[in-house]
Amino acid sequence: MHNAPSVVYPLGRSRFQAGVLLGLWLSGVVVLILWWRSAPGWDWRLGLGLAAVVAAGAAAAWGWKNSPVGQLRWDGQVWSWESQGYQAGTAARELTVALDFQRILLLRLENHDHATLWLWADRRAMPERWLDLRRAVYSRRKVWPDATPFDISLPAAVDTAAASSSSRLSS
Repeated sequence: MHNAPSVVYPLGRSRFQAGVLLGLWLSGVVVLILWWRSAPGWDWRLGLGLAAVVAAGAAAAWGWKNSPVGQLRWDGQVWSWESQGYQAGTAARELTVALDFQRILLLRLENHDHATLWLWADRRAMPERWLDLRRAVYSRRKVWPDATPFDISLPAAVDTAAASSSSRLSS
């Protein structure tokens, strides 16, 4: 199997994410309206429901507006994230696909400190590199011989097994 090509892909605010958030928020508004129409009168529970729907809408809008914007880079071995906050690029420990809708990917990028970034990748951002990104996301990371730890403790395990079997034979 060939390795995936190096790729740099721009990521930003997702219209798909905005649509999902808006749809969920509108569902909450519809439920609140139906509850208000079926309730005998206004009481504190309706006020609390209204406050919850308004707060959820504000939180969704704030979260979408502050979504990470930058570039995801794959060099053939390591993923890195480059944005205004991380201009030099931050090497990531692991990239996983959380959702795959063929034209849109929700990616989970974890760095060495276990901080997680959730990123939406959209084919419309750069259609000519979309398949390269998909190949890189789903490819196995190439393990270089010098990347493995020097002491993997396998010989020690073999020696103790040999020692225990030789002690059983001598007794």
